[in-house]
Order: sequence, then structure tokens, then C-alpha cells
Amino acid sequence: MADHVDGALARETWRLAEPLHGMIYFAAEALDRYTALGLRGMHMGYFASRGAAFGPVGADVVISTFYNFSPKVVARAIPDAWAFADPTTIIAARRAGAEAALRRALGPVADGPEVAEAAELAGRAARAAFDKTEGRPLFAAHAALDWPDEPLLSLWHAQTLLREFRGDGHIAALMIEGVSGIEALIMHSATGAVPAETLRTMRAWSEEEWAAAVAGLQERGLLEPGDDIVFSETGRAQRQWVEDKTDELSLPTYGAIGVDGCTRLGELVRPFSRAVVAAGMLPGRTNPPN
Repeated sequence: MADHVDGALARETWRLAEPLHGMIYFAAEALDRYTALGLRGMHMGYFASRGAAFGPVGADVVISTFYNFSPKVVARAIPDAWAFADPTTIIAARRAGAEAALRRALGPVADGPEVAEAAELAGRAARAAFDKTEGRPLFAAHAALDWPDEPLLSLWHAQTLLREFRGDGHIAALMIEGVSGIEALIMHSATGAVPAETLRTMRAWSEEEWAAAVAGLQERGLLEPGDDIVFSETGRAQRQWVEDKTDELSLPTYGAIGVDGCTRLGELVRPFSRAVVAAGMLPGRTNPPN
């Protein structure tokens, strides 16, 4: 039954498939296509390709929905990107890049029955949330796009929707706790999962902005005093609440396919995600999903 799916299973199912979506931000097949359209640098291609589902919006929409990037770096890319290529063209380039990259990683398996079965399960999960778009702007925008017919792209599109649905919920949980975009990055670095300097530079925050945000979290008692970024007990508890709430808010999707569906989807996508990691499409990640 759908109500047997708990937050832990929803998180695990998403985690096992996430490389199939995440590779789109780094794969040469996508980046080369953005460059060919005239989009300059990784940031412009990223903001334009992910934000194109909104149409030719201004920087404020991307800043608010992407949440943890420096507004300055967004404003350098959007709306200028739309002068090089319209959103429909960029969406087509993104999809073509996704298919080419996944075919490189998966080889002949890309056309196999396992991909088709995974696409059907992930598609059912994603479509289950089509009537639950309230407060989910990125999910709603991508859900309004045409659904690809080909199984490999259908699987990628479904995982993209599942990621954006989860991400919108994560932002909602952060906002409840009064955690800003830069503060969310700092709290993430406190888990030890990604070095603080990597997160700061990837999201284009200055050293001064980062230091001020760290000091603010320390003053609020969420980080321990000192030079290192270390959770206080209060901060650790808050972080856990945000993660648990994010898992809970993702249940309308994975709950639709039940425990058996989640388990089977995880079994199917695990080798696909391992192939993506092995192909070097996720910088800094060498360990495949277990």
C-alpha cells in the first residue's frame, strides 16, 4: 500500500536514481550544446537550461527558486541568456544532451527492458504529483513540459521531476526554519558531505558574504563558535528536522508506487547510476550508489 512508504524509503529511492538527473549539469554532451547556442560559461548554461521551463523570465525568478546561488551570479546570466537562444530551443538542447550523455554511460543497456521498466515506475511516481503543484514552482514548470516518448529520456524526465518536487519541498522546510540560501549551504558543509570552500565557490558567494553568514549562524546558536564550521546540538537537530521534513514532503510521489515499486525502482536504477558515476559525469564523486 502507498501509505507504507516512509521518508527513509523515499529518500533512498531518490538517492539511488539521482545521478541520472544530476549528470545533466556537468556532462560535456549538454555543456557543448549550450555553448553552441552561444550561452557563455557553465553558469549561464545551468541557469538557462534549468530555468527555461519558466519561459524567458528575469533573474528574480531564478534567484528565488534556485535559492542558494549568489544573486549576483544569476543576474550576470539571466535574462541575457534569452538573447542567445529562446527557452524552447534551450530545453531541446538540454534533452538532446541528456540522451547523448546517458547513452554514452549506459551503452546498449540504454535501449533495454530495464530502462523501460524504470521509466514506467518513475513516471508513475512523478505523475502522481501533477495535482499537487501548490508551492512547487520548479516542479510545476517542468511538469508542464511535453513528456518524452522514448524510454531513456522518459526516465530522465521523470527523475528530473522527482528531483524538482523534492527540491521545492526542501526549500519550504528551510524557509520554515528561517534558513537562507547561503546559510543552507553552510549548514550542508557542516555535515562534512562537501567541503565548505567547494560549496562557496560553486554557488559564487564571496568570502566576506560567507564569513558574515557563518557568524550569523553562530550568533543564533546553530554553529559552534570558532574558525571551523561545526554544528551545535541545536543546529544538528534543526538540520535533521529539515531533512526529515523534506523526506515527508516527497511522499506524494513515491507513495504512489508503494514499497514494492520503490524497491524495484531502486534495484533497476542502481546499475544505471553506477555507470553514470563511472563515466565521470559527476565531478568529485567516485563512489557509486550502494
